[in-house]
Parts: sequence; structure tokens; C-alpha cells
Amino acid sequence: MLASNPNLTKCPFFPTRYVPISRSFHITCSVSQLQSAAEVVNGGVPERNEIRLGLPSKGRMAADTLDLLKDCQLSVKHVNPRQYVAQIPQLSDLEVWFQRPKDIVRKLLSGDLDLGIAGFDTVSEYGQGNEDLIIVHDALDYGDCHLSLAIPKYGIFENINSLKDLAQMPQWTEEKPLRVATGFTYLGPKFMKENGLNHVSFSTADGALEAAPAMGIADAILDLVSSGITLKENNLKEIEGGVVLRSQAVLVASKRSLIQRKSALDTTHEILERLEAHLRAEGQFTVTANMRGSSAEEVAERVLSQPSLSGLQGPTISPVFCKRDGQISSDYYAIVICVPKKALYKSVQQLRAIGGSGVLVSPLTYIFDEETPRWRELLSVLGL
Repeated sequence: MLASNPNLTKCPFFPTRYVPISRSFHITCSVSQLQSAAEVVNGGVPERNEIRLGLPSKGRMAADTLDLLKDCQLSVKHVNPRQYVAQIPQLSDLEVWFQRPKDIVRKLLSGDLDLGIAGFDTVSEYGQGNEDLIIVHDALDYGDCHLSLAIPKYGIFENINSLKDLAQMPQWTEEKPLRVATGFTYLGPKFMKENGLNHVSFSTADGALEAAPAMGIADAILDLVSSGITLKENNLKEIEGGVVLRSQAVLVASKRSLIQRKSALDTTHEILERLEAHLRAEGQFTVTANMRGSSAEEVAERVLSQPSLSGLQGPTISPVFCKRDGQISSDYYAIVICVPKKALYKSVQQLRAIGGSGVLVSPLTYIFDEETPRWRELLSVLGL
């Protein structure tokens, strides 16, 4: 399985239980947009040479995305901040398009973008389970939040502490349903129906939902929660079983683009490898120490007697040569291991305890595997 997101463990690329996006909608668009839509309906992608990557245009998500790409040596060159198009010099065939996260998802579906970075919540809400969306990397380690139902702490909800309790309240009828304010008009009704809350009405809103119950315009809210402080400040509480999904930034792609354009697949491969190498190295340190010993095997036995000194695949041990009395000798061996930040000091202590000296510590920037598991899984999903 790909990563830690519990909502993705059944399928690393997209939850198949979601229903396909409805084809019944009305749009106002230009001639070029109509041509693009026609190509999508016919099973193709728009004819163009460049690969397009959609990135969030504003806010914390935008800043964190640019920081991550920079850390992966994929700095975005944005000459004019008023323009929506930019470049990544290391990827010559790639165009960066700055868009609202929900528009990134929509344009992936229309074929106007090939790749995008957005929150998993946005992909789920606006992708609605469309099979053309493939989550290439599900854990970019920023934008953490969860979509959750919250109710007042007071009044009729004072002793309601679970979704089951809420569903069993006699107040909710067809004539007087539970009123929920949310901006998630796809995930919200779907979640309620799946959990046995049949008498529910939804009102749409984009901001300041926490005030809705106090104003009397809603009984509950369904919204993204990060720290939960805002809910507490507005006398709201989350309840057991009320989390719809957990979200963070993900790399998502159009399946048709990856299949029909080799250049899109090659670019995705490079971006994925850079992301994986950087994220795997984050919080890891290289620890080097010298240790006296009779042989490399004898030193290895001492090192491996300490569980936290095994490194990624085991310690690297090599002789340290010095000249004594005109002769080359190697009484010491150099040990190199990879250690996570949280275990750094303990590992240094263990190295000292078994005879290590001259301990050097340096942060890791990248860890490249022979082949990233996510790449193998992507090829499998694409049937390649």
C-alpha cells in the first residue's frame, strides 16, 4: 500500500466506492473549451505538446507546494506574479498553471491539465470518483486536515457524542430534517446516507460555517478541521464516527494523459522520484563514527547488537587506514548509518557505548530507491 492515509488503504489511487461524476450539467464556455470537451467525450486528450501541471494559486497550500518543489530541486520560475503560467526549468516540456484547487480537479477531468497538486478532500469532492483521476502520491506531508461533522455542545446536543446517537434522535423527520451547513455538497449527502441519517437537508456555504448553529440557520456543520480550536471557540464539538475523510496534499493525474502521452508519463516519473527521494530523506540523518576492531565482521556484530543502529538496510563498515612506524595499518573502521531524527541522540549514545568515537552527524537530502513502489503501482493501474 502507498502511505499512511487511512482513506486510501483500500485503493491507493482513488476510492472505487464513489459514484462517477454526473454528466448532467450546464456550462457556459468558449469555442476552445467546447473543442476540449469534445475531445474528452471522445476518449482523447486535447492536442498539445507541453505537459501541464496545476498548482494551487493562493494561500498556505500554494506556499507549501512551492516550498516542496523547491526542496526537490524543481523550483517554479514565476517571472510575473500576475500571470497564471510559469515554468520549471528542470522540466523543459512542462508548463505550470496556477489555479484554484477545485479548478485543478475540474481541468484534470476536462483534459486541460495532465497533473495537479491539491488536497485529497478537494480531489474527492470535485472528482466524485471519476476513474480518470489517479492519485499518484497520496502523502506529500502538508495540508493535513480532516473533514468532520460538528454539532453544538449545548441544548438538545449536549449528550450527543456519536454519529449513532445523532442518527437516533427523534427530532429528525421528513418535515423537520437535520440541517447541515457545508461546502461539501457531494461528500456530505453521501456520508449521511451511508451512515443511516436519512432526514437531512443541506445548505451550501464557503466560509464562517462555525457561526451557523449559533445563528439558528443550521443544526450542524460539515467542514474541514485542522487543530479544532475554531470549533471549541464557537461551542461546537466533533463526535465519534463523524469524520468523513482525512486529507493532505496529493499528486493527482489524468489517467488518459498518462496513457496517451509518453512525455506525460515520463514527466510524472521524474516528479514522483524526486518527491519520494526528498520525503523519504526528510527527518533522517547520516551518522558516521570510527570504531576500533579486529575485522569488519567483528565491528558489524557489535553495531547490529543495537537495534537502532541498523540503518536503512544495515550499517556500512569500511577500514580506516593510517600510517604507523612506516607501515599502513587499519586498526579502526568507519561506520555509516542512517538514523531518524527522533532516534538520533539515542543512536549516538549506543555508538559510544560499543566503542564509537569521532561521531559526525549530517542531515540527509535525498534517498533514492532502486525503484519507488509508487511508480510500480502506478504502472500496474495504468496496465503498462
